[in-house]
Amino acid sequence: MGKYLITIYRGNDFDPKISVDKEMKADIDLLNLEMVNAGVRVFVGGLKPPECAVALRREKSNSLSRTEGTFLNASHFMDGLWILEAPDIKAAEEWGHNAAIACHASVEVRPFYG
Repeated sequence: MGKYLITIYRGNDFDPKISVDKEMKADIDLLNLEMVNAGVRVFVGGLKPPECAVALRREKSNSLSRTEGTFLNASHFMDGLWILEAPDIKAAEEWGHNAAIACHASVEVRPFYG
């Protein structure tokens, strides 16, 4: 068994007040229940919007600079994540597929070392 990170990505124009409806919430709740019942879910968490982030950048002088917002300037942002324990990447990809459908979003599935 390995551990896998499934991350949910949204476009910068995503507004949860408009896009997240009762059906999506129910689909995500059902997916979480399925993960728990299958014994694969280690952790789950939704993230607050990118404007709530603070980026700390290490400078060449080893000092840190602080900026409001996400570390990367991109057209998408990470909206939430799951950490799963699955037998292999194929099984983790299947959960990622289910997450993409439930969340109406793109996902990334990535294994942890070890």
